[in-house]
Amino acid sequence: MSLLSDDDIAEAAQRREVFRESNVSTRLTRKEARNLDALAKSRGVQRGELIRQLIRDELARDTGTSAASTELTEIMGIRLMLTNLFRPLATGQKLTPEAFDNMVAEVKKRKRSVAEDALRDLERA
Repeated sequence: MSLLSDDDIAEAAQRREVFRESNVSTRLTRKEARNLDALAKSRGVQRGELIRQLIRDELARDTGTSAASTELTEIMGIRLMLTNLFRPLATGQKLTPEAFDNMVAEVKKRKRSVAEDALRDLERA
């Protein structure tokens, strides 16, 4: 009798896919390192996390799948929210708490894809 079934092995392999196992390094001048540290500090992240995000952004841009920044995503979320709130108000309709909660949930689900669509439109222009 085996200790792990095929399903257990497959599940463990799938979980390992998200592990950060590979190390990538480079040498920087002192000035470059200071600038990198200042940028990481200004963004409120650790140096390694900033480097990882910069690499991921470049890889996404190279494949044409640029991810929208958190700021753009939140701006688009606010835009969606305002658009969906103003229509009922402008037409004199009442907005129930349940309808509002549903709208918030829908905006939360769609804001990233809307932001990425807007970003692609900007890149094409």
